[in-house]
Amino acid sequence: MRVAVIDLGTNTCNLLIAEVNKPRFNILHQSKQLVKIGDSKIKSHQISEEATARVTKAILTQKKIIEEHRVEKVCVFATSAVRDAVNKIPFLDEVSEESGWIIRVVSGKKEADLIFKGVLLALGNLRNPSVILDIGGGSNELIIAHKKELNWKESQPAGMFHVVTQLAISDPIKPNEIETLRNFYFEWHKAAFEQCSLHKVKTLVGCSGTFDTIADIIDQVNPEEKPRKKQEIRMADFWRVYYLLVESTREQRMNIKGMDPVRIDLIVPAMILIGLLVEASGISQIIQTNFALREGVLFELMESDANPVF
Repeated sequence: MRVAVIDLGTNTCNLLIAEVNKPRFNILHQSKQLVKIGDSKIKSHQISEEATARVTKAILTQKKIIEEHRVEKVCVFATSAVRDAVNKIPFLDEVSEESGWIIRVVSGKKEADLIFKGVLLALGNLRNPSVILDIGGGSNELIIAHKKELNWKESQPAGMFHVVTQLAISDPIKPNEIETLRNFYFEWHKAAFEQCSLHKVKTLVGCSGTFDTIADIIDQVNPEEKPRKKQEIRMADFWRVYYLLVESTREQRMNIKGMDPVRIDLIVPAMILIGLLVEASGISQIIQTNFALREGVLFELMESDANPVF
């Protein structure tokens, strides 16, 4: 069976097409469209008309790709920015009418479940107690897991679009602003830090987004040039990229090999969150994977012929 999964995130609309022959799968296509649902109206939990137009255009572009691949099953879901929007119903109605697809809104807890399943699909097994981190535009998911068992999870609306609209960030960021960000993250994710200590976590599994960009910069390749199912990131390499990005101006980041243009304005606060987690938890191993939400949906589709229950 050929399936397509569309993940409508706060910053990008992501498409995955795969051929599924249980228990195996083969990814045929992956792409993303910049939609910026989290634009200036995110502070008031509104989806702007401009964002709605960007989403509609992106999904219609992806619909053409799906039709070209002769897909049999399509699953479209939306996360934090849509979940928290006060005008989500008219937004969903408009996009669904234009595309012909029902868009399912996934809860924060279900989002964490799907991310965990996506990680299992990539890594198979978490040998050591691990914290899985997915940094989003609208929310961040942190999951404590070991082997194939999920021990604890959270989803907090402290994603990078909220950060850059709520907090002052200079270009380049100033030391006092870094400290403000660290305090902001610690308050939002205090329970996660406590769980990392409780479970003696020393491995960080970083999903997609920022972690893909870190790996691209380390390997000196262009975004999406190299398959990124999983890759260990040496601690020395992480800290080298950390200081490279945190100390950079926006213009300098534009010229860094491997820097994804869609992350130019969000990657500095994202790096500060990762750095805080690494320091506070004594992380000694970082594993990058580009498997996350979409692949978690794929995991559930392989478990059952029915659509995942959101």
